[in-house]
Amino acid sequence: MSNNDLISNKKIPELFGDIKQLITTAKQRAAVAINSELTLLYWQIGQRINNEVLQGERADYGKQVIVGLAKSLAEHFGKGWSQQQLRHCMKFADVFNEKEIVSTLSRQLSWSHFLEIIYQKEPLAIKFYSQMCSIERWSVRALRKQVGALLFERTVISKNPDPVIEEALKNASTGDLPVDLVLKDPYLLDFLSLNDHYLEKDLEDAILRDMEQFLLEMGSGFTFVARQKRIQIDNDDFYIDLLFYNRKLKRLVAIDLKKDNFKHYHKSQMELYLRWLAKYEQEDSELPPLGIILCSGKKQEQIELLELDKSGIHVAEYLTDLPSKALLEQRLQQAISNAKARIENKKQ
Repeated sequence: MSNNDLISNKKIPELFGDIKQLITTAKQRAAVAINSELTLLYWQIGQRINNEVLQGERADYGKQVIVGLAKSLAEHFGKGWSQQQLRHCMKFADVFNEKEIVSTLSRQLSWSHFLEIIYQKEPLAIKFYSQMCSIERWSVRALRKQVGALLFERTVISKNPDPVIEEALKNASTGDLPVDLVLKDPYLLDFLSLNDHYLEKDLEDAILRDMEQFLLEMGSGFTFVARQKRIQIDNDDFYIDLLFYNRKLKRLVAIDLKKDNFKHYHKSQMELYLRWLAKYEQEDSELPPLGIILCSGKKQEQIELLELDKSGIHVAEYLTDLPSKALLEQRLQQAISNAKARIENKKQ
């Protein structure tokens, strides 16, 4: 075998690898482009039908339009153009009424993503899931899980007035992720499978065993740093139950686990941890540390009077046994309404 043959044989795998990557990348770009074009097509169809139906001004006229159009389209293009598909398109165009927004989101979200999002009851929930899907690159399966777990209702941001939520979502779209979009209340820890008589150590052990699930529940950008982080102040030892770093918030996050209800003295304990972390662990490029006190129950007025938010401390309940989705949704909606009412009363 000649030297040229040997060189050729060595070059072939390298050349194959390069060309394989070119083909794969091109296919990915083509898939994104096709998805974007199809999504825009569905939006345009929905908008066109909506305009026609609105001109008719009668419900029976709208039904006739959908039935007749679906039949004609199915005969020409196949069964993919059913009455249900046309109604999806109409809903899509009704919910997202600006083509520019659809054009931007369609580069990151598939039609299946949009079908999960557009039937949310709250307009702000639609914006929330659209933005978070885009930022976090959720699969359709992950999106369904987050929607099913009432993620929007459990985020701190949902308790704010609508203009505040709008502004936070706008900032999130530009890459500035507000803390209130990351923090939740309550946290759903049913996957830990704790018995009725667990201790705080049992809770901590269970979280460490199911760290992957816990990180998913904590949400965007969390990385585990330490368990029982030892800090020494005036020759006294203290221990932070769990320490994380959030790369999107660019700050350390200390978590204190409480088996019982929140007590006022938990605040001073967490403040001590946060000030020590700020002095000895915080990097120049980072924001001040954040504290999360996870407890089995809390009383909202005590937390408000203590002004914990000014100390960078978030108090949240955790649920080890889930109530029914309907009961949880009812509870969360009531909490949101109460929080917004309190905010409005303070303004008066």
